[in-house]
Amino acid sequence: MTYARTRNSVVAVVICLLSSVLLQGAEPSDLEKILARPVLDADQPLIDVQLYCVGRIPKMPETASADQWTQQADHLRETVLRDVVYRGRAAQWRDAPARVEWLDTIEGGPGYHIKKLRYEVLPGLWTAALLYEPEKFEGKVPVILNVNGHSPEGKAYQPKQLRCINQAKRGMLALNVEWLGMGQLRTDGFQHYRMNQLDLCGTSGLAPFYLAMKRGLDILLDFEHADPERLAVTGLSGGGWQTITISSLDTRVRLSVPVAGYSSFVTRTEHLKDLGDSEQTPCDLATILDYTHLTAMMAPRPTLLIYNQDDNCCFEAKYALQPLVDAAAPVFQLFGKRDNLRAHINYDPGTHNYEQDNRQALYRMLRDHFYSGNPQFNAEEIPSEDEIKTPEQLFVELPEKNEDFNTLALALAKDLPHEADLPADPQARRQRLAELVRFKTYTTTAAEVDRQTCGDLTVRSWKLTCGPWTLPCVEVAPRQLDKTALLCGDAGYEKLAAEAQRLAADNNRVLMVDLTGIGKAAPGRAMLFSLLTSAIGDRPLGIVAGQLAAVARWAAETNQGKPVGLVAVGPRMSFTALVAASQETKAVGSLQLTGALASLKEVIETNKGVNDLPELFCFGLLKEFDVKHIAALVAPRRIVLREPSDGARQELAGLLQ
Repeated sequence: MTYARTRNSVVAVVICLLSSVLLQGAEPSDLEKILARPVLDADQPLIDVQLYCVGRIPKMPETASADQWTQQADHLRETVLRDVVYRGRAAQWRDAPARVEWLDTIEGGPGYHIKKLRYEVLPGLWTAALLYEPEKFEGKVPVILNVNGHSPEGKAYQPKQLRCINQAKRGMLALNVEWLGMGQLRTDGFQHYRMNQLDLCGTSGLAPFYLAMKRGLDILLDFEHADPERLAVTGLSGGGWQTITISSLDTRVRLSVPVAGYSSFVTRTEHLKDLGDSEQTPCDLATILDYTHLTAMMAPRPTLLIYNQDDNCCFEAKYALQPLVDAAAPVFQLFGKRDNLRAHINYDPGTHNYEQDNRQALYRMLRDHFYSGNPQFNAEEIPSEDEIKTPEQLFVELPEKNEDFNTLALALAKDLPHEADLPADPQARRQRLAELVRFKTYTTTAAEVDRQTCGDLTVRSWKLTCGPWTLPCVEVAPRQLDKTALLCGDAGYEKLAAEAQRLAADNNRVLMVDLTGIGKAAPGRAMLFSLLTSAIGDRPLGIVAGQLAAVARWAAETNQGKPVGLVAVGPRMSFTALVAASQETKAVGSLQLTGALASLKEVIETNKGVNDLPELFCFGLLKEFDVKHIAALVAPRRIVLREPSDGARQELAGLLQ
């Protein structure tokens, strides 16, 4: 046994191996059959999270004039950049010098060549790019930042090449940039769900994405022949998201053409295929604005929204486009520039694409706004398929050591938490933890759904209403009981029959519960909804820890006020149980954890993504707390670690008196 001492109390930490004892006459398989049965209506978890999120998404403000909107848009822009994009170390990255290195030039095709370059997104993190440059210039020319989405070919994606070639053949400078996580940067360290490792350290994981685009604009505008009044951005899918993001937040962009790249957060709650990756649903963005606002923030700058009628990926025109137009069109009208907001729907092929029909819509937009509608400007695609290059031909040498999300997070985490000592003032630290995880205090009510016997056990199913959430709960009770165990696990209670049997054999009334996002309480695309929950300003960890604490209070109240023992299996629920116990000091009497992490740094050291452990990637948590600091807040109650890892043993060794 080890003891973790705060200034005023001691927590006993028991490291042990426990065996399972089954009650006679009740095999785990019998109980498993009962646990497999539904307690909630199948769509209840989805309904809960939809209602929870949609009511918290900002709506467009009332605006009476162009001047009023300009002030509102400037405020929104400033707030997003300060409070979302450049949080933590990202502000230093923004202000750091960024190197640009020009490499070799290769032949392109008639009238243009391709220059290879690499540039620093932030210190030590390089990306690759290609500049499609006309052979001859006539004065200042338009410059186009070409971005793209989740195509593994990256900058070599053929429709993107054709787009850049056509721009260069029309006398424009076209910059084709590699997206983080694609093409040459398609590595584990750049996998998009790993950007949340930076969030955990208190630095914006969105920042590298944004800075990659900002640096691209800087490079384009640095050219002698660049016309700053004719700067455009366009891209497909994730490139469409990039396009509206940089275009709305950086007013140097004069024309924007996002293609099948985004929809309103409200739309996403209704059409789950639109729920985006981490960068598209950044922490706290939806406390400030929605993508409807970003679209309106383009006003009065020319904006073409391209969507595909039967998109087989996401953002179908039939539902994604109109809410954006409805939000933005009145704002463009305030400026007397309603015609600057255009929409194009692609029907051929109508799937997820930036093929010829969509490219020609781009060329028409460029003609009308960058060339004053000059009838001599040919908006038809110039056939250039013979000039397509292979990925090998377009390969750009990058430094052998290149930072990525994981290496950046490892460096940030090295000196975290900032206060390494155990809490001297537990109550103050308990309150600060609650603030960081946005801990929720709920009241639980219960409705019995079913009751039956299983060998020597009585099994009752409960539907719990926990604040705005509905949770399934199964009670497993032996004939003789003198205490209560509240059991939860990462895989859901359906997989915990043997654990329930073990606890019941020790005379526990066992309450098995699935928290939101887990097991039978998981909506479709649960992890992506966890990202949206963070975007609207809450934290999944604070919600589920609040649920667990509320269920513990209900369990204690139904057993003469006796504290319950929290039993958690798996890293997600073990950490949730620690947080819940740190906040609920009366109803929780002890903790028993299996598979608990020794440190939050483990998720970075093992290169986990938010898709692996959604609750643990809580913004800024590691800056102030690690596992041992939260465990110390459980004092003086006992924590039992079952089958601990070597890391847990070593970490807890530091808690000895």
